[in-house]
Amino acid sequence: MKEIPVTIGICAYNEEENIENSVKSVYRQNYEGVSVSEVIVISSGSTDRTDEIVRGMLAEYPNLRFIPQERREGKNSAINLLLDSKRTEIVVLLNADNTLYDENTLSNLIRPFSDDKVGIVGGHPVPTNTKDTVAGFASNMLWALHHRVSLLHPKIGELVAFRDIGTRLPVKSQSDEDILRMNLERKGYQSVYAPDAVIRNRGPENVRDFIKQRTRVNIGERYMKREFDYDIPTWDRDLLFSAVLDSVKDLGFHPIKMSLTVAMEMYSRMKATSYVRSDKGDMGVWNPVSSTKKL
Repeated sequence: MKEIPVTIGICAYNEEENIENSVKSVYRQNYEGVSVSEVIVISSGSTDRTDEIVRGMLAEYPNLRFIPQERREGKNSAINLLLDSKRTEIVVLLNADNTLYDENTLSNLIRPFSDDKVGIVGGHPVPTNTKDTVAGFASNMLWALHHRVSLLHPKIGELVAFRDIGTRLPVKSQSDEDILRMNLERKGYQSVYAPDAVIRNRGPENVRDFIKQRTRVNIGERYMKREFDYDIPTWDRDLLFSAVLDSVKDLGFHPIKMSLTVAMEMYSRMKATSYVRSDKGDMGVWNPVSSTKKL
């Protein structure tokens, strides 16, 4: 298969515990059908050892590039800087607190781009949280639903690859993947879900953080609907109902934890809807959820 050149971008803010593992997971790939031209780490105003750790890796990996931002201006600002600095048409976005699951993740993510009609591809996030706690189960159920919805209607998030068609992101918005996807689809490109491109992430470890994170995400999605009249697949009730039924196959039947997860998500969506109706503004720069930073 012809090798597809890609740039891998990793956006980071105070990720000293995760950044090395995230970068190294890229270099453990088998690269079948992929040529990694460069790996670019954007560190946005980090105040911990993130910058020091990345600089210490530059000699080991010749195609690793480091671009620090003096001030933290939000992920969209970091992505814009990445897009203005990269050398390839295809760009992969990897969060600094995530790792590629196995050596085939990148190849599985990039393979669909052999079709010129494909504009953006989403990976399959799988949390490292235990299912024993309410918050841990909720994180697992959330991503199981994401997976099941994406099999029917791709929901792009956490790990994405896309063609750069000149889109630059509004820095006062927190939506990144959804804006990229929307612009590509409106130009006639297709969105694809790659279930074998597995990414490991960490969900919130307590109920408070779960609601905080989900409220923030839902605020961004509601602003997408208001500002661009763009529908997010996970707000489709029919898709969600089907996904909830199918998630039992993935998680087993746990009626109490499932009911609590649904209740927390509904509460988060109600808070987000109220926030947007009050026009308080999107969260371009948000407070990190600390319990998600221990992959």
